[in-house]
Amino acid sequence: MKDNPFVGIAGNIGVGKTTFTEVLAKKYNWDEYYESVIDNPYLSDFYGDMNRWSFNLQIYFLQHRFAGQLEISNNKKGVIQDRTIYEDVKIFAKNLFELGHMSKRDWQTYQNLFKNMVQFLEPPNVIVYLKASTDTLISRIKNRNRDFEKNIDVEYLHQLNSCYNNWSKNEKELNIITINTDNFNIFKDKSKLDEICKEVEESI
Repeated sequence: MKDNPFVGIAGNIGVGKTTFTEVLAKKYNWDEYYESVIDNPYLSDFYGDMNRWSFNLQIYFLQHRFAGQLEISNNKKGVIQDRTIYEDVKIFAKNLFELGHMSKRDWQTYQNLFKNMVQFLEPPNVIVYLKASTDTLISRIKNRNRDFEKNIDVEYLHQLNSCYNNWSKNEKELNIITINTDNFNIFKDKSKLDEICKEVEESI
């Protein structure tokens, strides 16, 4: 494993990215960068009316993660990031456009903005994609009981899963490893966690 790596944690809503980020950050003494969820001013409105708020939400996430990744590039320690900027455009915004929640004009503007931003960024050394079935995601979302997620559309989650699976299989420019988490409890399955950590180390 190289010194001071940049590791991204990818995955659908509710899969356990934040928990996984916390565990690996503690294990390796890496600095953590988290997705802006609790203080996001658009998220609750978005789940209530995706057509109206999808572009606003994605622009908010894009600028937040761009700022975070610029900060990461100046960090001299190892870094782990909860969700990457690449997922914003290749998973979430794309899915909203394909479902009809984002207009073609907004989708094109979003892609152009991303292309202009990403040229200034260094990609992670590895992206760990945490994979789970839609049923598993729904169960985990219910267990964490966030108010703004109570009305989340199951079909929306299912479509995101399809996007993630296609991306992880077909992405050529990023180093991605896939971890199936359906039957994995990070707090109880120490041997499995050790296997995952070894795979991450070997991928950096």
